[in-house]
Amino acid sequence: MKSICCKVAAFSLLTLIISINASAQKKVPGKIWSAEKANKWYAGYRWMSGADFIPSTAINQLEMWQADTFDATTIDRELGYAEGIGFNTMRVFLYSLAWQQDKAGFKKRINQYLAIADKHHIKTMFVFFDDCWNAGANIGKQPAPKTGIHNSGWLQDPGNPGQEVMLEAYVTDILRTFKNDRRILLWDLYNEPGNSNKKDASMDLLVKVFGWARAVNPSQPLSAGLWDWSFEKLNTYQALNSDVITYHDYTEEPSHRKTIQLLKTHSKPLICTEYMARTRGSRFETVMPMLKKENVGALNWGFVMGKTNTIYAWDNPIPDGSEPKEWFHDIFRKDGTAYKPEEVEIIKKLNGK
Repeated sequence: MKSICCKVAAFSLLTLIISINASAQKKVPGKIWSAEKANKWYAGYRWMSGADFIPSTAINQLEMWQADTFDATTIDRELGYAEGIGFNTMRVFLYSLAWQQDKAGFKKRINQYLAIADKHHIKTMFVFFDDCWNAGANIGKQPAPKTGIHNSGWLQDPGNPGQEVMLEAYVTDILRTFKNDRRILLWDLYNEPGNSNKKDASMDLLVKVFGWARAVNPSQPLSAGLWDWSFEKLNTYQALNSDVITYHDYTEEPSHRKTIQLLKTHSKPLICTEYMARTRGSRFETVMPMLKKENVGALNWGFVMGKTNTIYAWDNPIPDGSEPKEWFHDIFRKDGTAYKPEEVEIIKKLNGK
């Protein structure tokens, strides 16, 4: 997702860490994992690598999950591409309106997705809420992609205000249903809170979703990824209440490495749940080896080029829809051909394939 602050200042992060350490009394009720428990959990898995996944036939989360457009065939094929290069983890966005529309069917499709992923030896990190891109979601047929525009149909969740009762029921139902499912690696409760110029207005829902999740107490860890280092209040709350530290970083390797060294002061495992934007200098050949060396989980944004149009950069549309000189995100074409075969070889080597 688009990050507002792409260059991390060490001073700002140190300020964040000091603020977090001084704010222990602000923890939500419930059993936040200790560093010891989190590190023991992390040690039980081989190095996590993968991508943020949506099938190439879906423009957004609703098109992925609604019954009429849930595309198990494409999901199976594309997760096969992931298995082939050694990816073992995928981050997947759920959607509240898909649950509201068809609760039993939505959970059945989640289970179907998990069965496909498990067949390909892939664990899943599910995301609940999201402040990125378009507000005002509607169930039913989704819009066609806008030519040459990055994520033209991606949806904020919740996409409409005033749904707290429904949202609590949604989160609680999904967590209770899958709280002990070994196929689920982690629950990412809120993607980029404060994005779309919401800033601290997202704090209320962030606090509530952690409270709802702690009340269920799933066996999997909870997290909400750090992403904009200027959001001191949000960052403090996210880091303090996450069982495992997740974060986004689309900067070049030296800057990204500094972020890791500062986040390691929490003494908890780190998983980078978004990176890799070629034209911004965040590349597989430089960043991914560093993440493995630092034992930081590595999930890049974008997998198979498709209706999300993430081969195009955030702020650089191409009106005629021609391919950009260099893809922004994504690894494969729809037929499984690698955009850059040399990148795939690097990924496979790092994953022991």
